[in-house]
Amino acid sequence: MPSAESRGIKAIERGAPVNRQCAIGVLALIVGASVRASGQHASDTTRYVVIGARGEVVGAQATWGTETDRWTKYSVRQTGRVPETLEHVVLGRVGTPVRVVISGHDSMGDSVDEQFETDGREMRWSNRLEGAHRLAARAGFYISVSGPPTGLLARALLRAPAHRMSILPAGEAQIEPAGEMTVNVDGIPRTVRQYAITGLGFAPQRIWLDTSGRFIAAVTTTRSTVLGGWERSVPAFLAAQRGADAARFQRLTRTLGHRAPHGVLVFRHATVFDAVAAQLRPHTTVVVNGDRIGVVGDDSTTPVPAGATIIDASGKTLLPGLWDMHVHVAGPVDGVLHIAAGITSARDMGNDSTTLLPLKRQFDADTLIGPRLMLAGMIDGHGPEQIAFGDLVSTEADARAAVDRYASQGYEQIKVYNSVPPELVPVIVDAAHRRGLRVSGHVPAHMRADDVARAGFNEIQHVNFLIQNFIDTLTDFRLLNRLAAVGASAADIDLRSERVRGFVQLLKSRGMDIDPTLGVFEDMYTQRPGQVPPSFARVIDRLPIAVRRGLYAGGLAVPAGLEQRYRDAYQTMVHMVGELYRAGVPIVAGTDGLQGFLLHRELELYVEAGIPAPTVLQLATIGAARMMKHDAERGSIAVGKLADLILVDGDPTTDISDIRRVELTVRGGVMYRSADLYRAVGVSSPLPSRATSAR
Repeated sequence: MPSAESRGIKAIERGAPVNRQCAIGVLALIVGASVRASGQHASDTTRYVVIGARGEVVGAQATWGTETDRWTKYSVRQTGRVPETLEHVVLGRVGTPVRVVISGHDSMGDSVDEQFETDGREMRWSNRLEGAHRLAARAGFYISVSGPPTGLLARALLRAPAHRMSILPAGEAQIEPAGEMTVNVDGIPRTVRQYAITGLGFAPQRIWLDTSGRFIAAVTTTRSTVLGGWERSVPAFLAAQRGADAARFQRLTRTLGHRAPHGVLVFRHATVFDAVAAQLRPHTTVVVNGDRIGVVGDDSTTPVPAGATIIDASGKTLLPGLWDMHVHVAGPVDGVLHIAAGITSARDMGNDSTTLLPLKRQFDADTLIGPRLMLAGMIDGHGPEQIAFGDLVSTEADARAAVDRYASQGYEQIKVYNSVPPELVPVIVDAAHRRGLRVSGHVPAHMRADDVARAGFNEIQHVNFLIQNFIDTLTDFRLLNRLAAVGASAADIDLRSERVRGFVQLLKSRGMDIDPTLGVFEDMYTQRPGQVPPSFARVIDRLPIAVRRGLYAGGLAVPAGLEQRYRDAYQTMVHMVGELYRAGVPIVAGTDGLQGFLLHRELELYVEAGIPAPTVLQLATIGAARMMKHDAERGSIAVGKLADLILVDGDPTTDISDIRRVELTVRGGVMYRSADLYRAVGVSSPLPSRATSAR
């Protein structure tokens, strides 16, 4: 009979649920060599389980050592990614690191080699993201860029005056209690406390400690690290965190959202972007009554109702709210980032429904700040690279049941993922179209983009799948090597060739839409570790420290000598988008990345691809609304439509980058100042106004 350890390893490899015995066996196996190497005994080891979105074990973490000399081993296999690190931390007398060494490899297969050391006079640190640094020492807690979840920062903050301390290399963190709860572990009631750490990212980082301060869990909807034996507590922890996040962001909603006192909001002297005609209408007055647009008229002939709240829009552009057609909303903070950036409608392209559906309801009810969401349900096949959430199918009955479930929950689209068996693709398409749902997705393994076009897809996500259509040596699109293959080969593809032109005409004849997500590929193929990511070059200094440092991670691991090939591959993707536009294949603006900020870059990249700026704004407003069949209510500034508007300091029809200068977003008549929203989530002041920057 196979051992618990071998059964557990096989379960992790296929992403299947495993029992506690198997999980503990895997934990013992993966940390054994590291424990011996550190000179510790296995009995000193505290073992944690890494849980995926479906409740399956996807990896393990273990810590051992003394209170001041700690080792942590972390190993995960999920969706084809296999990060593994070994961390050694030596703590000083106040519980802050004096030495940190982390080795291993990250989720993209790149090596991890991070070090920090301080002797009280000087501090030195190095990692692949930031290079090597040497500065005068100062008090604080060093935050690694590649370390696994632990409770060390939380414990140091709890000891610090006012529970606040500097973090290194920059910033400040604070910890606050967020309630406690009792859970049953092996039939014994245990008390555990939730804490919220602020100052690192857009939203509080939540962590669970027991009453002695021992690290119990760090949980999210996609991946959770939890003390062995406490696995069944993860749903309760998630529910408590959702409640805490909801309460925090509901307070922000009440504070930062404003309605006109008398229900009437007027924009005077605006230059209005007519999305249908893709042109500007200067000297325009727009009257909003409640949540609807009541009047759109010339300044000289349009009266201002008595008691109205008036906004002077002189020198500014009033546009319909933007649409981001490829998001994955993880929590309330994402809604704030979208609205701050002027995004009033967004399409979620696959998510955990237990998180997504409540968020959508709260966005719709204006109890949380966020865009109007349209939902795409994820369907994948079983296998080692299966998606972490969504429905898994292996039979025709499974496929039809998955479509029916999504349709009954109000989803508008189905997204097919990498591991769906090719023979089930026509089944999913038929079932979805019968229910009035669109079908899009990745190109599944052993199919090509032209195959899914003929099979009835309405849309393809990600331009790399279009490029892969012409790399004949690539047959399995599930593995990460598909991205490397594009980097090595895309520059050789002749976009004017008969083969490519025929493919583009196929897309057009089939009525296909394309969601290119150019921004994520710009960083993936052109950024190297330690460099400012091109997509965020204009905003990176405004972001919270943990977000900022994460963006320096770089893109794909590029083989020596192929750096220019990868940059040329990205340019091929940009040129492909231009070819699609010129051929009349509709483009939709989606990001699949950092909420809000990346859409602005996506629109800039479309202009670089050769699409005129007014057309880019059109496809990101009325074009998206038409595609999703919501154009009767949204997508343009017209009488009777929902009052989803953004006021921009500048003219993005002549300089698309002015779309970054959103000052005010109106969603259904509720006003939000971008500067206020950004401040609430740790983002520094927005770009200076045109008038200020001109001085």
